[in-house]
Amino acid sequence: MAEQFLCDAMLGKLARYLRMCGYDTAYTSDRGVERDGAINDLARHEDRTLLTRDTDLAARTAGAILLAKRDIEDQLRELGDAGVSLSLPETPTRCGRCNGTLARVDGVTPTPEDTPDPAETPLWRCTECGQYFWKGSHWDGVRGRLP
Repeated sequence: MAEQFLCDAMLGKLARYLRMCGYDTAYTSDRGVERDGAINDLARHEDRTLLTRDTDLAARTAGAILLAKRDIEDQLRELGDAGVSLSLPETPTRCGRCNGTLARVDGVTPTPEDTPDPAETPLWRCTECGQYFWKGSHWDGVRGRLP
């Protein structure tokens, strides 16, 4: 899964979905990047495919994918139609919040009370922001929305 994406400020929810699918996905709002020129530069310097709903920005950014729809399910279909493979990996690899990598939590390490017991339910923690992840109802909901 070599392709890397850059979602502009209009596509924050899409960035989370792509991260859950295992894609290295940067989000311009996380990076504090707003100007079209800076977004174009970031995509080019990091070899990322820009995903945007901005027609002018897409036209000025080589390899950009222009999305027309606002609804996340429609955006996912548009990406699938553009040839992007969308499925959840067996083992989660990316943090939906910050794009960091996930590490499996062993059954011995203490975890917050609001997380499942890692001895009973596979649990991962982001190496960057510390967020915990497990395959619960949200995972199933995302899987159901993927094309």
